[in-house]
Amino acid sequence: QVQLVESGGGLVQAGGSLRLSCAASGRSFSSYVMAWFRQAPGKEREFVAAISGSGDSTAYADSVKGRFTISRESAKNTAYLQMDSLKPEDTAAYYCAAKVGFVRTVYNVYSYWGQGTQVTVSS
Repeated sequence: QVQLVESGGGLVQAGGSLRLSCAASGRSFSSYVMAWFRQAPGKEREFVAAISGSGDSTAYADSVKGRFTISRESAKNTAYLQMDSLKPEDTAAYYCAAKVGFVRTVYNVYSYWGQGTQVTVSS
């Protein structure tokens, strides 16, 4: 069982940066793929980024490629999402998720979810 707690959301101007953190409890953090999804009001939850358990494989949505960076720190059982050059269309609730196995971009294969953190980008 894994529990996930996100932090780091907030209000930022367009062009600014934020770093989200996802702290995981439980054992074997390196066994889990960690991912970030987001959901804006009235829209479906969408994939943002994912990183393998070892950290050597990552995947990004086209809409964030080159602006967002996912990473993980095993010593702290924490995954991060560095978000740069933020745009108003990045405004959403951001969710951390975890699964065993391979990196996947679909939300319904992730077993564990955090409560979400709000990111609002003003124009």
